[in-house]
Amino acid sequence: MNTLERTLIEKAGYAHGWENVRESTPERVVMFSARHKAEVQVTPGTTPMVWQVTFPKGPPTAEIARSLPEQFQGDGTFQGAGEASLGRLLRRSAELAMSLPNQAADLYAAEVAKLDANPPSTTEVLALVKQRRGQDLFRQALMDYWGGACAITGIDVPELLRASHAKPWARCETDQERLNAFNGFLLCSHIDALFDCGLMTFDELGTAVFSPRLDIEILTRLAINQPIKLRWLTAEHSPFLAWHRENLFQKHKSPEYS
Repeated sequence: MNTLERTLIEKAGYAHGWENVRESTPERVVMFSARHKAEVQVTPGTTPMVWQVTFPKGPPTAEIARSLPEQFQGDGTFQGAGEASLGRLLRRSAELAMSLPNQAADLYAAEVAKLDANPPSTTEVLALVKQRRGQDLFRQALMDYWGGACAITGIDVPELLRASHAKPWARCETDQERLNAFNGFLLCSHIDALFDCGLMTFDELGTAVFSPRLDIEILTRLAINQPIKLRWLTAEHSPFLAWHRENLFQKHKSPEYS
């Protein structure tokens, strides 16, 4: 790669979540970020301005390939054909690196340590501050993982989106569980309300299942046309959804039996 190509790669990295350069030679450019633990390596392709991209350190290849199948070359390698194509790949991989597998939990642990060293006036305030910060980090992890768009509709207006836990914050046993990006979905507010209170869940294939308490008239008024389905679903989501179906989903018509 010539100097111009390396400059374009470094510029794209800086603009899309890879602001530090570890190595820049004619053979490869290696970049990383202080905001996540991943590393990306860009090497020359068969023609100028076409590059081969690999991730020696996370995020999971399958997650990137799901988002950008047209750039996946197999064997963990992606292709960036031009600056715009490379930018899309770097941006999506950085989003995933900042959400998976436990980035939010690691950030939360560091912030909690600072809070514990210099706590607010009361233990109640400290607990509230910790929970709010944890929920903020969880939302950001879901925003990154789902690309800033609803997991069902694809609507990308942040004000309309909610970070919805499958296994609620209070029911989780550890912060790793609470802040796991697979323990929840980024949902439009009305869908979030249904999921949060157990009037809706998802089956093993990611298709929405509605409580018998919601008849077709209610769903029509909510402008929900069945079936609706998650844009994708991974194996890592499964145990959290199984918990939701078993413990929160309202299986009966009367709430007292749910």
